[in-house]
Amino acid sequence: MKKKIFFTLGGVFLIFFITFWIIVSGGYDRQNKMILFIKKIIPSHLARKVRDTVFIIPNLKERNKVLSLQVEKYEQGLQGKLFKEEIIKSNNKKNFTIKEFFLPFPRLDLRLGWAATENSKRAHYLEIIDNKVLVISGLGKTIFFQKQNINKKQLDQIEIKNNINNFLKNKDYELIGIRDLFVEDDYVYISIQHKDANGFTINVYRAKLNFEELDFKPFFITNEYWPGYNVFSGGRIETYKDNKILFSIGFSAIKSVAQNKDSLLGKIIAIDKQTSDYELISIGHRNPQGLFFDRESGAIINTEHGPKGGDEINVNLKHFDEIPNFGWDIASYGVPYSGKDNFKKSHSKYGFVEPLKQYTPSIGISEVLYLSKRKNLDKTKNNLYVSSLRAGSIYIIEIDSGLSKIIAEDRIFFSEERIRDIEFDEELGVFFILFETTPSIGILYSKN
Repeated sequence: MKKKIFFTLGGVFLIFFITFWIIVSGGYDRQNKMILFIKKIIPSHLARKVRDTVFIIPNLKERNKVLSLQVEKYEQGLQGKLFKEEIIKSNNKKNFTIKEFFLPFPRLDLRLGWAATENSKRAHYLEIIDNKVLVISGLGKTIFFQKQNINKKQLDQIEIKNNINNFLKNKDYELIGIRDLFVEDDYVYISIQHKDANGFTINVYRAKLNFEELDFKPFFITNEYWPGYNVFSGGRIETYKDNKILFSIGFSAIKSVAQNKDSLLGKIIAIDKQTSDYELISIGHRNPQGLFFDRESGAIINTEHGPKGGDEINVNLKHFDEIPNFGWDIASYGVPYSGKDNFKKSHSKYGFVEPLKQYTPSIGISEVLYLSKRKNLDKTKNNLYVSSLRAGSIYIIEIDSGLSKIIAEDRIFFSEERIRDIEFDEELGVFFILFETTPSIGILYSKN
């Protein structure tokens, strides 16, 4: 009996020890409800104290591992070496191969906190242009490589000169971070969050596509400002119909502005590529982090961060008499960080568009792709591919042809890597993934 009690207590202690280490080291699944429950009852200051005392040796080993990886990355420069290749399984036991290549950009440091402006410059983006992949860092460094190089041991990245820092300096603007990259009709579009004498703002710039040097000029100036730095800027750019592009703008922590049609904050707009005139597409957005337009159905799909929970996937079918309103900051399935929940939970009951899906706890939702049967790897399904920052995952969501009903769901988990951007290449049948923690380029393809 004593032996049984001893082994039981030992097992409980071991489980607690391992769970505690997972939590304090930060390497846990942000969607694991048991771990999240335990994390709630462990004060953050205590977790840090235990990490730096009881777990000092494994913590130092983990930090040395990260530092060694970063040294290797910087030593290889623009070569973009392959440093990882493995087979992983989705939640539904489907096999995928993931290959990772270094990017020559600074590492994200989550120890600085989500509100650190340094980390604001660690958001990177990519675009596929014919046989090339274009990548821009949060600081504006621009590189490209031949997409066929993913079959080699290194990408052989080439840097493209640009005038981003020069025109910001000439205007006396402080760069806060690049917020998206988009290419269409031989033009490269970028959104930039920056600070000037009036406060913080976000604008769109564009340059004629050139793989030697990019000369960016103002394309769309929002003339909207907010007083302090925050992460609710939006900034996604996407194709649209009638020679226009879509642009998402966050509410920038200004209360009720997302419901005000006289403001661009908390909106998705369409901008004419010739005149730069704009029209409102939808309102009531918090922080739109993913944007996709499906020409076949005419649907606009966006993802956006909720507050504490309530990340959303929204579908705008444009089958409305008025401009669609997605509810922020009246309706949300999340709760305020203050803890006082005054949000309406139902959207439709109060005249707003219900999200196709909401995530609570938050997954840190980011980019979204919609691949119909015609374009999908699986020719029998219409799938959404949704990336996430906090959850380090790609969610595969099978939906009906009307984009209104979820049929099935799957998830690919990449542990500690935050995923900022994804693109699918039909020619090669692979996903290009922007992992921003290392950072690196991931190549994902099915093994089934």
